[in-house]
Amino acid sequence: MLLAIDNGNTNILFAVHDMASKWLFEWRIATDATRTADEYAVWFHQLLSMVELTFEDITACVISSVVPQSIFNLRNLSRRHLNVDPIIIGEAGVDVGIGVRVDNPSEVGADRLVTTLGAVQRYEGPLIVIDSGTATTFDVVSADRHFEGGIIAPGINLSMRALHEAAAQLPRIEIRKPDLVIGKNTVSAMQSGVFWGYIGLIDGLVRQIQKEDGRDFTVIGTGGVASLFAGASETIQHYDSQLTIDGLYEVWQLNRHTA
Repeated sequence: MLLAIDNGNTNILFAVHDMASKWLFEWRIATDATRTADEYAVWFHQLLSMVELTFEDITACVISSVVPQSIFNLRNLSRRHLNVDPIIIGEAGVDVGIGVRVDNPSEVGADRLVTTLGAVQRYEGPLIVIDSGTATTFDVVSADRHFEGGIIAPGINLSMRALHEAAAQLPRIEIRKPDLVIGKNTVSAMQSGVFWGYIGLIDGLVRQIQKEDGRDFTVIGTGGVASLFAGASETIQHYDSQLTIDGLYEVWQLNRHTA
């Protein structure tokens, strides 16, 4: 079985694939750059045992990380505990399956490249891929499978946390679509500002990209909170939560014989 690890700024996703056709299990743990390989191993071993699997069932591993400090311990988890040499996105010789047309290709986050690869496997380009996570990214992908740049904005959770931390009287709130745009109390006013503010951000930036570029894009939403925008955004045509792990699977397929 294949273990795919997507190390984001907020959470790390561990996903197990049968190496043939489907994902079997997914688990998340909070990102902590100081967590050791042994700590990961204890946590992961317990989760595998709950679904009647062991470390010996894992025969391949692919890792994407936007937290450089975590890579050392994730690599050690794979090598020492799983006895597998992992494929790590961004390392020399690892084929990510798409071209990169930006000023400094090395600056593009591994997660953005992997998500882009997942998108081009399923949708015809050109594409705009909107990933709602710690940051909200808008990635432009050409019809000939090249990452062409994009936009990075603060994520919706980051904005909510900033409101709470910067204003003493504003509480932490649940992310949800409010019943009315005009809030009748503090919580509903905050929810409206965050939710409809992000819809405006998404739709406004997509329209600006289309106006500036002129191509007819397919627009895809992905990431942890993307489903919240279903039916509210006028520009997102598809919602697909699997793009990143599907991209990791494709990277493994491209590099499995060279690992």
